Amino acid sequence: MGPIVFTPIYQERIWGGRKLADRLGRSLPGSQPVGESWELVDRPEAQSVVAEGPLRGNTLHNLWTHHRAEIFGPRHRNTGPRFPLLCKLLDARDRLSVQVHPPAALAARLQGEPKTEMWYFLGCDPGSRIYAGLSAGTTRAAFEEKLGRGEVEGCLHVLPTREGDSIFIPSGRLHAIGEGNLIVEIQQNSDTTYRVFDWNRRGLDGQPRDLHVAESLLSADFNDFTPPLAHLETGVIAECEYFRVEKKNLSAPEDLRPTGDFALVTVVGGSALCGAHAFFSGDFFLLPASEAPPVRPAEESCSVLVTTLPQAAG
Repeated sequence: MGPIVFTPIYQERIWGGRKLADRLGRSLPGSQPVGESWELVDRPEAQSVVAEGPLRGNTLHNLWTHHRAEIFGPRHRNTGPRFPLLCKLLDARDRLSVQVHPPAALAARLQGEPKTEMWYFLGCDPGSRIYAGLSAGTTRAAFEEKLGRGEVEGCLHVLPTREGDSIFIPSGRLHAIGEGNLIVEIQQNSDTTYRVFDWNRRGLDGQPRDLHVAESLLSADFNDFTPPLAHLETGVIAECEYFRVEKKNLSAPEDLRPTGDFALVTVVGGSALCGAHAFFSGDFFLLPASEAPPVRPAEESCSVLVTTLPQAAG
């Protein structure tokens, strides 16, 4: 069996742009700003579909439900009813609202889903940045007071970004993506986001966008100060109970799967070959557990992210 390729699901967003076309060569629908490409998703409202090959037309949910041992490996037999990750590309032409995702202990009470995620910066414009965690010394009282005056920016930790950076965003961490960032996002299978502040902007209808201030204040970790960015050429860039993401530079063919397991591969530099397929920057593909050809560089070398489920998730 060769690599499994899914059809991206493009999402229009007011803050999005056209970099998925201009930089990654994607064929985008229409002319509206596209902020997200859902590359791998198994949710009631959105399903990844196999784009080609003998499994063409199958949804990710169908593979997870009916071919789990063959495609994903037998240790995931009791992992859960849906594929546990949601993988995206994000194109932030404008900065996003200040957000937080609910931690597991609170999510059900707030009628949401917990979400921990990581970002890998595939491209960054000059001057690009993100906001993650609180600036040193910021108290909850100070944050709420500034929020009431529409002056939250000074409470947030600001981090300039460059291509190849990464950061872990656990649930409870206040964060916002600044303009000019093109990001690979690996996250729990969740679509719950609470917006606490939107830079005093108005939406396309001229009205302020909906906020979730009460839920955000309950979810936010007010002891989360000045988290760092990482910049690794190789090695594990994110590891938690939900996912493990390793960056590898390939100079020769390599089987990227753990023994008896699947792996999700994202090309982040150069280009790669797997079987008869060529993959380029920003491309995702799944290597099934039962059988898959090695991944090899199409150029002198290429860089990939290899995402797997940790043992605890199986």
